[in-house]
Amino acid sequence: MPAEWEPQEAVWLSWPHNRKTWPGRFRAIPARFAELVAVISRFEKVRINLARPLQRRALSLINRAKAELGNVELFHHATDDCWCRDHGPIFVRHRRTGEVAVTDWRYNAWGGKYPSFARDNRIPSQISRALDLRRFAVEMVLEGGSIDVNGAGLLLTTESCLLNPNRNPQLTRGQIEQALRENLGVSRIVWLGAGIAGDDTDGHVDDLSRFFRTDGIVTVVENDRRDPNCRPLRENLERLHRLRTPGGRKFAIVALPMPAPCFHRAQQLPASYANFLIINGAVLVPAFRQPRKDAEAADVLAACFPGREVISVDCLELVWGLGALHCVSQQQPAPGRPGRNQL
Repeated sequence: MPAEWEPQEAVWLSWPHNRKTWPGRFRAIPARFAELVAVISRFEKVRINLARPLQRRALSLINRAKAELGNVELFHHATDDCWCRDHGPIFVRHRRTGEVAVTDWRYNAWGGKYPSFARDNRIPSQISRALDLRRFAVEMVLEGGSIDVNGAGLLLTTESCLLNPNRNPQLTRGQIEQALRENLGVSRIVWLGAGIAGDDTDGHVDDLSRFFRTDGIVTVVENDRRDPNCRPLRENLERLHRLRTPGGRKFAIVALPMPAPCFHRAQQLPASYANFLIINGAVLVPAFRQPRKDAEAADVLAACFPGREVISVDCLELVWGLGALHCVSQQQPAPGRPGRNQL
């Protein structure tokens, strides 16, 4: 599995249509998605899963958002919801030939929380057929948001998610690690603890800690001891500081602020600046209408990704559905032989 910063052929999205995901707030969401399509289309292709009856309205909104229409491709793939990071394929690339293929893991809507999810579970196989890519089916539940890789053998994940009995109760920790190694081409699994407050995924790592280079990790921190995120984020930070490369060197650990808590109907939302999306030439950073903190997070990530344009994207309405930029997207790596990318 290539690192997210490696060259991409496209970013996949699944068009929003499930009003239950944003109760009382859905009306603004399709236009927000269209704006996201427009931003990504400036840099690379955007491929969208959506049932045919939704396509005319979606194209109208995408056109109104001034997307580069030559970079927008629609696929008649019906979905249950929009969280493509988790129900979409996890792409891998052959180390020698550069061939890109699809790994198709089981998807159960974060432990069966949101039935039904049968259409979402079919998306990887539909994409593999549409693109004529080899597909490797894996009999283990795994969501793309629960992992992050550095493209050089390391994978970040959390105990609260992958070891949760609502995912793979029949598998031991060792068996889960082996499945990740065999199917994603990684050699070492780095375990963090718990996720952030309000996260209905049981602690996805893409709201916590992300690689920004092979030996660098950016991780969210919260210094307010009254905040429920303070203790678990501090514990995760301590684990990261103990991490070493195969050569014994420390990792570069960069602190990323958390936004002030966001609420909807008294429910704390999983708002996190770690839910950024890396695309060709740019990094899209969630913004939550908190000018000082939004700017601080963008500055931190600009330093992590020199040479890439850093673009803040308003996600306050999006996160009412309990996810943000990384959650709704899944990158498809470009084919071709990867460069030297080892620690």
